[in-house]
Parts: sequence; structure tokens; C-alpha cells
Amino acid sequence: MRRMCRVLEVSSSGYYDWLRRPESHRAVWHRRLSQSICQSFKDSRETYGARRVRDDLVEVGERIGRHTVARLMKRLQIVPKTVRRYRVTTDSRKTIAAPNRLRQDFRAERPNQRWVSDITFIPTRQGWLYLAVVLDLYSRAVVGWSMDRRLKRSLVIDALKMAVTRRSPNALELVHSDQVRSTPLHSIRN
Repeated sequence: MRRMCRVLEVSSSGYYDWLRRPESHRAVWHRRLSQSICQSFKDSRETYGARRVRDDLVEVGERIGRHTVARLMKRLQIVPKTVRRYRVTTDSRKTIAAPNRLRQDFRAERPNQRWVSDITFIPTRQGWLYLAVVLDLYSRAVVGWSMDRRLKRSLVIDALKMAVTRRSPNALELVHSDQVRSTPLHSIRN
């Protein structure tokens, strides 16, 4: 130990004094606060940042600043989840619902008889990603899909093209979507 103290240029008596010294009031306070911070963070489903965690602590009578909470959260490696905002993909005032030709009958007697399609969006770290999917109601299998960073008409057409190319439907009776705009099947095959 004396060799290490010499290398670090610390007196051995000072080292042993530090080793036996009781924990400081601030260290005890920070340890207690760290437990409260972790509990508040957990109660918020890991979404609260330093400001809201501090507000929780103040509410239970703790006197603490936001920067202290932020420093302790950083030391504890606590990072709040980012809450994704809801993204509106269609303006319901400008769209007209397609006629309900399925009438809630989602059965099919054979493959490639009835297909349904829809578009959804997926939040990613780089931004929104739009996904168009075509399902065969007989097998409930995805027969075509397409993804793009922008919501555009070609997204759906590409998904339908993939479905037609993979399945080559001869007796397709119905391709159902909730939007009025449609593309004839013979134009997709070309």
C-alpha cells in the first residue's frame, strides 16, 4: 500500500484516515435522494426527466434543485424514454370511406379470393416509416408489402404489385381497403 501511496503522492496516514472516515452528510443525502429519484422515475414508467422528477421530490417535501437531480440521474445512468407523438396520416374531412363490400365477413373459401390492405406508420429514430400491407384473408398471410419515408400513392401500388407478382391471382374477387381511390388490377400487372 505504501508503494501505491508514493506513486499517487499521498501520505499513507492520510489514506488510512480517509479509509476510516465516516461517510459525509452530502454523500448520505445523495444516496437517499438517488433511491427517491429511481422510485419517481420508475413510477413515471421511465418517462420523467430531471424537471418532473424534481417536482415529484418537492411534492413530498424534499428541498432540491433541478441541476442536482440532473447530475444524480446522469450518475445513475437514468435516461427517460422519449414519448412519441401521435401522427395523423389521413385528414378525415377530405377522405371518403370506401363502400364496405366485405360487410364484416372476413372469410375466404380459397387462396387469392379476397385481399385486404391498409397503411400504418412506424416511428423510428430517423423519423416516420410508412408501411403498406396486403393480406390474403384465406391464409391470413402477408402477400405484399411496401415501405417508404413518405406517404404517397406508389406505396400502396408497390405493395399490390408485390402481391400480384408473388401470387399471380386468376380469380381474385375483391381487394378491400378503407379508401375510395383505387387502381384497376390490370394496370398493376403491367
